[in-house]
Amino acid sequence: MMSIRSLAGACLSAFAALGAFAVPASAQNYPTRTITMIVPFAAGGPTDVISRIVTAHMAQTLGQSIVIENVVGAGGTTATTRAARAANDGYTLITGHMGTHAASVPLYPKLAYHPEKDFEPVALLAGTPILILARKDFPPKDLKEFVAYVKANAEKVNAAHAGIGSVSHASCELLNSILDVKPVGVPFNGTGPAMNALVAGQVDYMCDQIVNAVPQINAGTIKAYAVATPERNPSLPNVPTTTEAGLPAFQAQAWNAVFAPKGTSPAIIATLNAAAIKALDDENVRKRLLELGSVIPAPANRTPEALATLVKNEIAKWTPVLKPAS
Repeated sequence: MMSIRSLAGACLSAFAALGAFAVPASAQNYPTRTITMIVPFAAGGPTDVISRIVTAHMAQTLGQSIVIENVVGAGGTTATTRAARAANDGYTLITGHMGTHAASVPLYPKLAYHPEKDFEPVALLAGTPILILARKDFPPKDLKEFVAYVKANAEKVNAAHAGIGSVSHASCELLNSILDVKPVGVPFNGTGPAMNALVAGQVDYMCDQIVNAVPQINAGTIKAYAVATPERNPSLPNVPTTTEAGLPAFQAQAWNAVFAPKGTSPAIIATLNAAAIKALDDENVRKRLLELGSVIPAPANRTPEALATLVKNEIAKWTPVLKPAS
């Protein structure tokens, strides 16, 4: 006959066993409802486009819909703050990038979140080379003429961007610091609207992610002076690198990645990461991303740990460049 002490011990062991299985069982059932993916910029911009391409495939793998929610404002920090404060149950995620999760740190002294402390990295989705672009009737014919023209007319020219801290803003801050000019900045609620203004000839130039620019460049509605990477991009073989065009100091490539609120279950992070990796290995997804000029991350760079390292390194890289501009 079991003693009271033995019975109590057996009960405690049973409860402990149930507790041990509770979290894994929950993670195994995830997801059971629609997931919201916050995109911190307007629809049609590079982050939005990449997010929609990859999450459409992730939704198939996960067996639940992933709804894109575009939240604009403050260079993407409004949406990122919202994501940081969301429940850490795996049902609210964000597609962040170099601006929201690196450049924002030096640019916003009172930033309501910290990229490293308030998020769980999930997966890097794509690298996005930066291009130096201008309206189609901007006088300079090539990058050397562009540099001379902007320096000579620094007080007259303007540069479009998607808000303080956005990729378009941060990358052009780097360019302007190299050229030692301070043109008038024209902010928009996303790179999509900024591109529309460039196409309409309402602004002079901008630095933008290649994903947002390939269709316009091929259509001849804007000029592309150079791509800020060591090698030419296959999607725009006729666009020279900044090194070839005479400005080797300007090297810039952005990135887009999925993050979850801090404290999200490791099992849920693993499930989401696996779905993202499966999407990046899909032939159709890869084709669409490559056609837009994206750089698909190598397998070693797709882990949450690799993304955490990237965020840390990017904050260190952009802080000395952007601190004086804040």
